Amino acid sequence: MAATAIDVRLQLTLRSSDRTFDLDVTFDARSHRCALMGPSGSGKSTVLMAIAGLAHAAHGHVRTGGQTLLDTARGIDLPARKRRVGVVFQDYALFPHMTVEHNLQFGIRRLGRPVDPRDMERVEALIRQFDLQALRSSLPRNLSGGQRQRVALARALANEPLLLLLDEPLSALDAPLRARLRLELAEMLERVQVPTLLVTHDPQDVEALAREVIQLDNGRVVDHVRTPKAL
Repeated sequence: MAATAIDVRLQLTLRSSDRTFDLDVTFDARSHRCALMGPSGSGKSTVLMAIAGLAHAAHGHVRTGGQTLLDTARGIDLPARKRRVGVVFQDYALFPHMTVEHNLQFGIRRLGRPVDPRDMERVEALIRQFDLQALRSSLPRNLSGGQRQRVALARALANEPLLLLLDEPLSALDAPLRARLRLELAEMLERVQVPTLLVTHDPQDVEALAREVIQLDNGRVVDHVRTPKAL
């Protein structure tokens, strides 16, 4: 049996002027590629935000790669910049005024320390790995959807993350481009072998990118399916 790749227990409450939402989820993913599915408002993106340290969990824990990022019972709650979690948002969230190279460097600077020669070597390696050599001086507005996706993923990997979170990274693309980039993303994830949690509504994303599927509804886990490849 495979060891746990991501161990999560999260309890939190979100309040707005007209709604209160309670999240209470527990799951352990054995595969390096796991998908979160569920209807809109079920808590998928909230789970990612809490894992990344961008939303505060009242109770629970997050463990991955032998590291504890959160354990409220033990008083551990690492700030987001120290969690070594790479995040790729739905719109990629690249800095429009920064070149491709500078966007990747920011993935390291967010750790709160100066960029040293070893960091620059890593940036160069990522530029080669994601075939960005000809684009290193380009601004995001001059990139195609596929190129922006590669830059966003490379930036998320720049700080050597323990965990990669993908929040519907293909949903903003048209169908033909989505189909092509789905295959490219699957190949990239296979190469980097970083534990990955993917939020998606698309069963084709799950088929291509995930080995486990966790189904959420109303802030709770209602199903957890592991394929043979996850065991």
